[in-house]
Amino acid sequence: MGAAQVHPSAVVDPGARLGEDVCIGAFTLIGPDVEIGAGTTVGPHCSIHGPTRIGRENHIHGHAAIGGEPQDKKFAGERAELVIGDRNTIREFVTINRGTGEGGGITRVGDDNWLLAYTHVAHDCVVGDRCVFSNNATLAGHVTVGDHVILSGFVGIHQFCRIGAHAFIGMGAFVNGDVPPFVMVAQDGYGRPRGINAEGLKRRGFDSARTSAIKRAYRALYVSGDSLADARVRLEEMAQGSEDVRAFLDFIDAGDRPLLR
Repeated sequence: MGAAQVHPSAVVDPGARLGEDVCIGAFTLIGPDVEIGAGTTVGPHCSIHGPTRIGRENHIHGHAAIGGEPQDKKFAGERAELVIGDRNTIREFVTINRGTGEGGGITRVGDDNWLLAYTHVAHDCVVGDRCVFSNNATLAGHVTVGDHVILSGFVGIHQFCRIGAHAFIGMGAFVNGDVPPFVMVAQDGYGRPRGINAEGLKRRGFDSARTSAIKRAYRALYVSGDSLADARVRLEEMAQGSEDVRAFLDFIDAGDRPLLR
């Protein structure tokens, strides 16, 4: 492990803290109250503003804008932070904003995510681990995204929505309601559920019994024609024998916004 390597044309505020083996590219700006963990690489022409904490072994490519002020008219300059975990890949022209005082004060991005070119993570969002956001995917403010979620290109998520773990949102879909875990959404004006993310679950080691239970839960909620109240009763019964269905039901019960149906 060695000292940070900073290109001569880069500007690093004396109040920034760089870990061992951090590499800062040409013409990049690192502002005050920024902390970058060991082994992280920041490409050329990036800007990172604080208060921002970035973990270890991230790779931030050129022209990314990290930790900027939230795009929220209610923001009045209060202290608000951005916290990014470890081993994330953040590609060209990605923007990730800090939080707001009214929204909890922190935007969070977990570990091992891929945020591809031109993606946007707005203020007060919470992104889990091992997600993939394809080019131009956009989160409005206060969105919560679970682990292993895939957002295809040009996806837009409305503010305050929740996307459950292992969900897959198809290209160009606009999502204006909560998406339960494991569900696949396809573009149709606004996005609509189109089954479960069976291929993604297979890749992550879900066996046939787990997948079948999730399919039954999906059919109870989306195919049966039952009201949400009646579907909940059926899901409660199914959840007795499946932790995945329990997670599906718990997600439904925890939301404030309407469920995407």
